[in-house]
Amino acid sequence: MTAPPRRTSMADPVYLPDMFPPADTAPAPGCGRCAELAADRATARAEGDLSAVSDANVLIRRHPH
Repeated sequence: MTAPPRRTSMADPVYLPDMFPPADTAPAPGCGRCAELAADRATARAEGDLSAVSDANVLIRRHPH
């Protein structure tokens, strides 16, 4: 009796959502901290540090207003 064939390839492809990467979070108008984070995000993007860009987006989104 022969063994069933083993699957030797990777799993099925992963499909990313249409909006990838997500759009930048807008800073709250008149908020100094949000403006500072947005400036840091712009600097990080110019330097190619996309991890810092993502971190800034999270911090802006979670900042209490």
